[in-house]
Amino acid sequence: MSGAGAGAIRLDRWLHHARLFRTRTLAADAIAGGGIRVNGQPCSKPAQPVRHGDTVTVSAHGRVRVLRVLLLGERRGPASEAAALYEEIAF
Repeated sequence: MSGAGAGAIRLDRWLHHARLFRTRTLAADAIAGGGIRVNGQPCSKPAQPVRHGDTVTVSAHGRVRVLRVLLLGERRGPASEAAALYEEIAF
């Protein structure tokens, strides 16, 4: 992970690893379309760094989800592995 440091990952990669989008391209399109917020701030760049403890708000697939980043993830693994990357925050 270059640029953002070892404690961060690109937002589009994290969304893909967390299995919120099927591909990184779909994640990047959702980010560019304004459907994603990081720590309450609108985000328009897929390369936005995400760190442990950040809050990611995802408006996609007909629902809004607020997630706290627990792990950054190394790969897009099985659903059980992806679920460990975040906790859902009730709002």
